[in-house]
Amino acid sequence: MPEVTIRPQELYDAERLFEILTSMDLEFMEVPIKTLEEEKRFLQLNEAKRRAHFEYNYTVLLDRDPVGACGLRIDQHRPWIGEIGYFVDRAFQGQGIASEAVRQLEELGFWEFGLQRIMILMDIRNEASERVAQKCGYEKEGTLKKIHRIGGKFYDCFLYAKTR
Repeated sequence: MPEVTIRPQELYDAERLFEILTSMDLEFMEVPIKTLEEEKRFLQLNEAKRRAHFEYNYTVLLDRDPVGACGLRIDQHRPWIGEIGYFVDRAFQGQGIASEAVRQLEELGFWEFGLQRIMILMDIRNEASERVAQKCGYEKEGTLKKIHRIGGKFYDCFLYAKTR
């Protein structure tokens, strides 16, 4: 059975992550990265974000091959709260990879970073992401109106959360 793991993102992940991002249907997320050089700059900032306890980004691996990414952003006003985000290459979606990455990221959040609450926000049209949150035991807390922007338009998101 294939093994899903996560590891901190490295600069050498840039080409594969950029390939995934540029081949995805970005209907539910806006990605500010438009070039490989921008992806490399993003990855170079990861260490500073970790040191500042601001954001922890990971590459999602399937049998050691990069198939996506996930991250945990810490609320700077409430550092006991984090928000998870994730994406998986279209060719590997629907196989439980995102769910396993969320479980691993959640474990780090609660036990290594000391979070008390982890949230997942998803566009209300993103049924696959909602299934990931449900499968991982997150509880739907409500709908946030016009909180998510894609290409200048604003969309509603569901808020799912889990506490320790």
